[in-house]
Amino acid sequence: MYILPVIVFLVLVAADQIIKLVTVARLMPVENIDIIDNFFSLTYVENKGAAFGFLQGAKWLFIILTVVICIFCAVYYVRLRRENKNIWTRAAIVLICSGAVGNLADRLLRGYVVDMFNFYIFGWDFPVFNFADICVCIGAFLLAAGALFLDREE
Repeated sequence: MYILPVIVFLVLVAADQIIKLVTVARLMPVENIDIIDNFFSLTYVENKGAAFGFLQGAKWLFIILTVVICIFCAVYYVRLRRENKNIWTRAAIVLICSGAVGNLADRLLRGYVVDMFNFYIFGWDFPVFNFADICVCIGAFLLAAGALFLDREE
């Protein structure tokens, strides 16, 4: 019944943690590797804040907030699943929780989140991010798109 979303959740969290382990092992010593000149590089960053380094050093706030959000999302997911409603919202919840737990694991184990993807877009050095952040962003996009465009009685 809940096997597929649990498997997807575990695979995404594991992928995030494996990427971060490789980043620490291979990228930390060199700090930066240019992949595509003036567009994309792998850059080792220890982020002690939230997105874009916001609220640096508020580790316990992020830990508590993440746990509360994941509990809320799990309860909401079960309600949606029980009513067999809105697969897009359920997928969004799995993605958001996967990313949140991936970054939570970093905060608990390391005291900071490991970021590595660095894009330069139209001369702007975009903030460095990680796979968990990608999961959260795609999940948030699906959630917003579902709220705006999908039939609520689906």
